[in-house]
Amino acid sequence: MFFTRAIKMRSVFAEWCYQSQVTCAKPCQGPSKWTEVAMTCGGQAQSPINIVTKKARTDERLKPLHYTGYQFGFHSDIINNGHYVQVSLPDSAKIDGGNLESTYKTLQLHFHWGANGGPGSEHTIDGEQYPMEMHIVHIKQEYHSISEALKDKTGVAVLGFFYQESGSSNKKYESIVNALKYITQPGNNTTVKDLSLDMLIPSQENLTTYYRYQGSLTTPDCDESVVWTVFENAIPLSKEQLSAFSQLSFADGKNMTGTYRPVQPLNGREVYRSGSVVVWVNTVVLLSSVLAAVGLSLPD
Repeated sequence: MFFTRAIKMRSVFAEWCYQSQVTCAKPCQGPSKWTEVAMTCGGQAQSPINIVTKKARTDERLKPLHYTGYQFGFHSDIINNGHYVQVSLPDSAKIDGGNLESTYKTLQLHFHWGANGGPGSEHTIDGEQYPMEMHIVHIKQEYHSISEALKDKTGVAVLGFFYQESGSSNKKYESIVNALKYITQPGNNTTVKDLSLDMLIPSQENLTTYYRYQGSLTTPDCDESVVWTVFENAIPLSKEQLSAFSQLSFADGKNMTGTYRPVQPLNGREVYRSGSVVVWVNTVVLLSSVLAAVGLSLPD
């Protein structure tokens, strides 16, 4: 609740905005001026980034994460906080493994998007920007608030998921998309029911390939305390579902579109890629092919 309340207050009093909101008539502090809102936004380990797949280093320690409580249903608040859409989460859902140094509990999730299904993700892959991106925010289980976790360089773990346009609606997202019509104005909130985190993310077998790097929050104060895990496999949504997010409004009355921060310099940081499972599978396939060619087979 602390983080939700903090976001509500920030949406009312903060001066920062997205580039889509910057106009000559109504100037606001767009991304290029976020350092005037918080000096930490000019740090050397900022997010989001462009992930260059050929430069990402494979790390065999990046095994599949363990998800606890992701399968359990919950009812929760969904709010238009003036910058994007946010859903509060129960702290009973947790992640560990995947070379995370601790167990992290869920706090909230939120979305960043473009305009009517156009480019809008925060992270990009080889320069490609997806229509939307979801961030599931976790803090180390020993901490009681986001402010406490942000004092620890690895206190926050965020899972990033891309979306891609599909020819059909994703029924698992109907409760969220249907709720958007009730939160068109900043500060509006309603309840979403019968959700589970498992419903919102890819199946377990499609969560093995991801990228890992050390970065920051993507909104002011841009604290550099985030362990990022960005998944490769995208979630399908229809054009209509993606466009529904663009019907919300900013505080100035403009349609809420372009709710993403531009990619930031790496400044020498390494980006790591999981892949030991993929490498092993490919090796087995190759070995099988070779053995088959000489009339042999793999041992049971």
